[in-house]
Amino acid sequence: MNARCSVSCIVPPHILQKLLESTDPQIRGAALGSLLATTRFRAERRILSEFGFTPNIAGGMRRTIYDCQHGRVLNKSVRVCGEGDASPKDPTVKRAYDGLGKTYDFYKTVFSRNSIDGRGMRLDGYVHFARAYNNAFWNGRQMVFGDGDGRVFIDFTKSLDVIAHELTHGFTEFTANLAYHNQSGALNESISDVFGSLVKQWSLGQRADEADWLIGAEVFTPDIQGDALRSMKEPGTAYNDPTIGRDPQPGHMDDYKQSPDTEEGDWGGVHINSGIPNHAFYILAANIGGHAWEAPGHIWYESVKASTETTDFQEFADTTFHMAGRLYGAGSVEQKAVRAAWGEVGIRVNLVSGVAARAAMTADDADSVAALGRKLEGLAKQVSALKTEVAQLKEGRYPDIAET
Repeated sequence: MNARCSVSCIVPPHILQKLLESTDPQIRGAALGSLLATTRFRAERRILSEFGFTPNIAGGMRRTIYDCQHGRVLNKSVRVCGEGDASPKDPTVKRAYDGLGKTYDFYKTVFSRNSIDGRGMRLDGYVHFARAYNNAFWNGRQMVFGDGDGRVFIDFTKSLDVIAHELTHGFTEFTANLAYHNQSGALNESISDVFGSLVKQWSLGQRADEADWLIGAEVFTPDIQGDALRSMKEPGTAYNDPTIGRDPQPGHMDDYKQSPDTEEGDWGGVHINSGIPNHAFYILAANIGGHAWEAPGHIWYESVKASTETTDFQEFADTTFHMAGRLYGAGSVEQKAVRAAWGEVGIRVNLVSGVAARAAMTADDADSVAALGRKLEGLAKQVSALKTEVAQLKEGRYPDIAET
């Protein structure tokens, strides 16, 4: 579990903070309630992380949807739909159930991955959380959806890419576990946007040139001047409205925004600077053409698996380049497209770097190296213990042992 223990939300804090400035008490109150609820869940997750968390392994797809009935305590919610049950009448419950299923099917069909942890982790969704809750989040164990305040946001289950975005935080957590701050955190958010968009495109059978590349296109009310929460195709253009402000995402490293590494600063701007790797993926998919979940998706998927907690933009760019070479051949169209895409967002790929060896490893290789590392660590501890014993003998701490 990453030390930041952040609750990963789809709506960035700068939008909710902007809503706190509204002269409308209803909008202001909903924003404050949403921020406070998220803070409470962040504290709960930090406590749970101290004890560790073992997923409930189900074997195959197993979805369960709970109705919070506008309460804020998840363990007081009511189970309303389980795997294989009759189609629920509540449209929010149905969308959550179907969205979890489409995301599971995507990872299973495209990447042969059994749920987000790869081992059949059950997928639990909680709907109708709180009142006028303007967000949806992954808390490390469950998906939680708000209904929105009806003034700025509406039901968050209406966007499939929002559901897939949040579940993908689980995939990232169980693989690279990218630290949720600065560039590694922005990369964490970007990976969720990338695969959130891919799930939507896959479910619709869209080619890269047919997709809208928008995240959360369905969550704003008609009163808000905006297309979505984020645009991968054109970062910085998703919305521009007096109530929520203007989309601050950059699409190039020249415009990288270094925010404070605090909760108020969105941990270094993780929801803002994610626009840069988002744009790189869009450019790659557009240049290769066809279905973005094929070559581009596989390159990104394997690169996440080869990443670590501290992977930054440069390291990830290098990894994707070398991974494209391993998957499709050195000098292949795909590898050249990866290099060009990162170049267009201001990141020059290192043709020879420390990540090359890691990117070239198979999963079995990585497991073998990890096992060898553990053995060496154990041997080092034994050698250290022996050195201590020898030193103690020399100092005469064991007088009953005769010197030889």
